This record gives sequence, C-alpha cells and structure tokens, in this order.
Amino acid sequence: MASAGGWRPPVTLPEVAFSGRSNVGKSSLINRLVRRRALARVSNTPGRTREIHFFGINDLFTLVDLPGYGYARISKARQAEWRPLIEGYLRSSAMLRGVVQLLDARHDPTDDDLQMVDFLAEIGAPTIFVATKIDKLAKHEVPERVTVLAERMGIDVEQIIPFSAHTGEGRDELAAAVVSVVAEPSWREAAG
Repeated sequence: MASAGGWRPPVTLPEVAFSGRSNVGKSSLINRLVRRRALARVSNTPGRTREIHFFGINDLFTLVDLPGYGYARISKARQAEWRPLIEGYLRSSAMLRGVVQLLDARHDPTDDDLQMVDFLAEIGAPTIFVATKIDKLAKHEVPERVTVLAERMGIDVEQIIPFSAHTGEGRDELAAAVVSVVAEPSWREAAG
C-alpha cells in the first residue's frame, strides 16, 4: 500500500494501473482477472480504498489498484487528497506501462471519468478501456451502451472491452490486453 509520500514496493517490474470511479467494480474485476477470490478487497461501501495497492502477479508485472474517485459521500477534502495521490503516481512511476480505465456500462461517463481520461491523454499513458457490470444489462443493451460510452469518451467502440466480474465475460480479452501492454517498453522512454 502507498499513500502520498508513503512507502511503496521497489520498482522492478512493469506496472499496470487500474483506475475508475468508486463503485465501478474495480476490486471484483481485479479478482476475476487474476482468478483469485480475494486479492483485492471488495467492499459494500464505495470509496473505502484510500491508498494505492500493489499486487505482484507471477513475478511478471505489478498490478496497481488506484483509489476510486468521485464518490459523493466522501468529503470534498478527502477527495482532494486522492487526486494528488493518483496523479502523482501516474506522473512519476517509471515502470508504468499503461492504465486500465473502468467505466460502468450502465451509466454515462461522469465528469470525473472524463477528467481522468483527459489526464491520461495529457501524460500519454496507453489506456485500456473496460465497460464493467454488463451482466446487469439485458444482452441486447450491451452493444448500445458500449457505443454510447465510446461516443461520450471520444474513442472507437473497438477500444472498449465489455466485462462482467460475475460471469467472466471479457476476462480473456482484458488479460490479453494487459499482457500486451506489459510487454511494451515504457511510453515514457519512447517520449523521452
């Protein structure tokens, strides 16, 4: 775990960060992705994660669980503390290979989602977009919702992986995308 100015593990492996608003299903997605029931702690109360969590995955890469953003019941002061923590990590981690940005398939992107995507574009981070909670939609609604998300985010619909932590749909596609990002050299090196 790390907090602003706090401890973090040695940076020796490529890192992939997972970002999304509170209650987007990030912990459930991470657990399904790595096929472990309780790697990331799932809470019934959104906004609980207040630190950055680092998980070593098979000595190949580090999965980085960023705090969720935008939960209305968390004080503005607390939310203001998270922004420098998240942005500081994303700006400074030398081994960061990319970010998995989660969006709730049932809802349009929030202003916080749009700000995060703008920030990721600003720093040039390769980004994998995932539409979560597709199991909560009727099967025929999923393509329409993914299209709407893509339009609102200003990206191609093919850039979004529909995902269900409940059924596992999208798990293999996301795993392949993460492995591909991990294998790439740091975009920071290419830009520098």
